[in-house]
Amino acid sequence: MKNFRFLKFVWLLSAIFAFYFFHFKLEGGEKNELAGLPSNTPVIERASLEAFIDGLISAELKAGNIAGVTFSFVKDGEILLAKGYGFADVKNRKPVEPDKTLFRPGSVSKLITWTALMQLVEQGKISLNDDVNKYLAKFKFPDTYPEPITVANLMSHTPGFEEVIGSMLARRPQDLISLEDYLARNMPWRAFPPGKITAYSNYGTALAGYLVEIVSGEKFEDYVEKYIFDPLGMTMSTFREPLPENLSPFMSKGYTFKRGVFVEHDFELFNGLYPAGSMSSTAIDMAKFMIAHLQNGHLGEKRILQEETARLMHSRLFSAHPRLDGNAHGFWEKTWNGLRMIEHGGDTIYFHSQLVLFPEYNMGYFVSMNTGGAKSDLRKHLLESFLERYFPKPISPEPEPLSDFQQRAKELVGSYFFSRAVFTKFYKALSIFSQVSVSVLPQNRLYVAFPAGLGSRQWIEIEPYLFKEVDGSGRLLFGKDERGQVRYLYFNEYPFMIGIKARWYEKKNFVFFIVIICTLLLLSFLIWPISAFLRRICRRPRLEIKRKPAARWALGIAAVLQLIFLLALFSLISNEASLMYGVTPAFKVLFALPIISILFLFIAFIFCFGLWWRRYYTGCGRWHYSLILIAGIIMLWVFSTWNLLGWKF
Repeated sequence: MKNFRFLKFVWLLSAIFAFYFFHFKLEGGEKNELAGLPSNTPVIERASLEAFIDGLISAELKAGNIAGVTFSFVKDGEILLAKGYGFADVKNRKPVEPDKTLFRPGSVSKLITWTALMQLVEQGKISLNDDVNKYLAKFKFPDTYPEPITVANLMSHTPGFEEVIGSMLARRPQDLISLEDYLARNMPWRAFPPGKITAYSNYGTALAGYLVEIVSGEKFEDYVEKYIFDPLGMTMSTFREPLPENLSPFMSKGYTFKRGVFVEHDFELFNGLYPAGSMSSTAIDMAKFMIAHLQNGHLGEKRILQEETARLMHSRLFSAHPRLDGNAHGFWEKTWNGLRMIEHGGDTIYFHSQLVLFPEYNMGYFVSMNTGGAKSDLRKHLLESFLERYFPKPISPEPEPLSDFQQRAKELVGSYFFSRAVFTKFYKALSIFSQVSVSVLPQNRLYVAFPAGLGSRQWIEIEPYLFKEVDGSGRLLFGKDERGQVRYLYFNEYPFMIGIKARWYEKKNFVFFIVIICTLLLLSFLIWPISAFLRRICRRPRLEIKRKPAARWALGIAAVLQLIFLLALFSLISNEASLMYGVTPAFKVLFALPIISILFLFIAFIFCFGLWWRRYYTGCGRWHYSLILIAGIIMLWVFSTWNLLGWKF
C-alpha cells in the first residue's frame, strides 16, 4: 500500500513536471518552431502589450507635452491592439479614437503611393527600369548625366534631385495647384548621377504619383481609393484636400505647445506634392494596410498585390554597403540584433508618425502624434523600448578599435552636410545649420555630433572606414570620391540620405565665425554717429582733421542694409516651416537689400582711396573705415556662396 502511494506520488509529480515543461516550451521556442516561426519569437499577448504601451505613451504625453496619440498593433492577420491617447481636440476635450480620429501620417503616405506604383508594375503597364521621361509630355528632365532617371531611382530616392521646399504647402484651398502643374513649375536641379546617392525626395515620390495618373488614366486620389482603400475597407482614409465633408468632423487638430498651453493650428494643405504626404487616416485603417502587406498583398479575400510583387516590394532595392541598412521598394530597412524590419516615418509641421513592420514575425505597428515640436521623441523611444523588451540584445563587450585607426583618422575629421539639400536656391543656407561634425577622441574613437535634436555619439572602427556605435547598434561608413579622398558619410539609421564633406568655406563653424566678425565690424560704424552725438551733448570741440562725411554716409548705408538683411533672414530661416509656403512679396523685397548695398559699397570703395591718398580722418579712423569696407565685401561673398545674393527663389 505504501509502495502504491509512493508510485502514485511520483507519477503525479512527473505529470506536473511534464505539463509545465511542455507548456512553457510551447509558449516559448518550441511552440514557435512548430508554427514555422523563429525559435526566439517573443510571446506577445494583448494584455501585457497594452499595459506596456499604455505606460510608455502616457509617460511620453506628459514628458513631451503631446496633445494626442493614436496607435495600432497587428499580428498574425489580426488587430491585436488599437488605442487612442490624449485629445484630438484639446479645447472641447474630445478624446482620440483609433477607429474614428483621423491623423496626418505625413510621409507614411508614400507607402500607399509605392503600393499603387507596384500594382501597375505587376500589370506590366510600367517597368521599374523605364526612363521616367518616357511617360512625361508637359515637361522632361534634362540630360544632365548620361544615365536616365528610372522609376526604380524614384522608389529608392536616388534620382539625384536637390530638395524642393518652396510652395510645398498652401495657406488656402484656392491656392492649391494640380500635381502636374506643381511638378512642371518646380523641377529640381539634378545634383547627383542617378542611382548613386540617396537624397530623400518628396518631389520624386510626387513624380511617382504622377506616373500612376499617366499610366492608369485616373486621378491619383481616385486611383488609390479604388484599388487600395476600397478593397482593404479603409473607409476613413483619403488623399483629398481639403477633407471631404463626411471625414472632416473626425480630423484631429494639429498643435504646438507654447508657454504652457496647446496652440491649435489649421489643417495643413499639401500643394501639388500630395502623393508624398497628404493622406489622412485612422490607426485602424493603417492597421488594415499593415496586415495586407504582412500577408504579402491580401486582407481576407481581397488582394491588392500578388504575393510575388509584395515580396519584391519588401526586398532590398538599394544600399550603400552590404553591412548597412538600405531601402526596400519604398520601405526603409532597419536592423536590430539580427532582426530585420521595414518601416517609414512621416512628418508634417504638426503631426509625426511611424509605421514599422516585422515581416519575419508577421507583426507591425503604427503610431502618430498630433503635436509639432514636442520635447520628447515618442517614435524613437517607442521603437527602442519595444525592441529592448521583446528582442533584448545579449550583453557583449565593445570591440577594440583597429590598431591602424590613427592612419585614417585625419581623413575623416570635418563637417558633412546632408545630401538632402537645396543647391541652386536661397534655401541652400539651411545646410549651414544642419551639418554633422566629426572629430577624433583620445581613446581612438570618433565623436560625431549630429544637428540639433539628433544627438551626439561615439563610434569605434571595426573595419577600415566602417564604424560601430558605442553602446548602440548604429553603423557609419566613410566613402571616397573618384580622387580617392574621403568625401561621403553613410548613416545606417538614415539610409535615405548621406553626408557630403563640406569644403573649408562651407563649414558651419567657419561660416559662423566669419559672419560674427563681419557683423561686429559692420556694427562698429555706429561709433561715428554716437561720437558725434556725444560731442554735441558734452560740447566738446571738434578736432581739426580733414573729414569726408559722404564717405561715412555711403559705408554706413551699406552696413545698415546688410545688417537688416542678415537679421531678417536669420529670423525667417529659424522658422523653416514658414518657408514651405513659398516666397512672399515682402520676402522678395528683402533680397533687394544686399543688391542695393553693392552700389554703396562701390562708392565707399572709391572714397577709401581718397581717404588714404588725401589723409582724411586719423590713421586709426582710416583703418576702421577700411575694415568695415572689407567686412561688407566679405559679407557679399558669404551671401553669394549660399545663394543669398540675388533673387534665387
